[in-house]
Amino acid sequence: MKLARSLSQKPIYLATARRWDDDFGKRIDRHASDRDDSWEVLEKETKLYEIDFTNRAVVVDCITLWLTNYWVDTKQNAEVSLDSFKSEIDLLAKQDATFIFISNELGMGLHPHEESSRKFVDLQGWANQYVAQIADKAIFMASGLPLTLK
Repeated sequence: MKLARSLSQKPIYLATARRWDDDFGKRIDRHASDRDDSWEVLEKETKLYEIDFTNRAVVVDCITLWLTNYWVDTKQNAEVSLDSFKSEIDLLAKQDATFIFISNELGMGLHPHEESSRKFVDLQGWANQYVAQIADKAIFMASGLPLTLK
């Protein structure tokens, strides 16, 4: 968040979470309340490229929830979800803006015993690899400490 604020007086915080139920809605509201007036807060579940971000610094939080939206919409089709995600990333990359993508590295956790969970972990890993490949920088955060990967 410090990086976005150093790049813009009014960065955009773009939340990708879907309001699945009341409990998750409360989580989203609590998370949104963490942003003060120096942020422009937007919510969009998919098709982020429809927003014009020209000359803006944008924090996209987060790839995992964004992928979850595709995962559910495609009835857990990893290939279609990944293709849709990559297409969106490619369109965003064409905009003259600075994007800071927040993600999770699910593959570092326990190995899921459900097939659908294993497929989603793989999907998440492929999406992270794609973003890191085209990004100018990639930073892994662990315990609040940055590790520059690229």
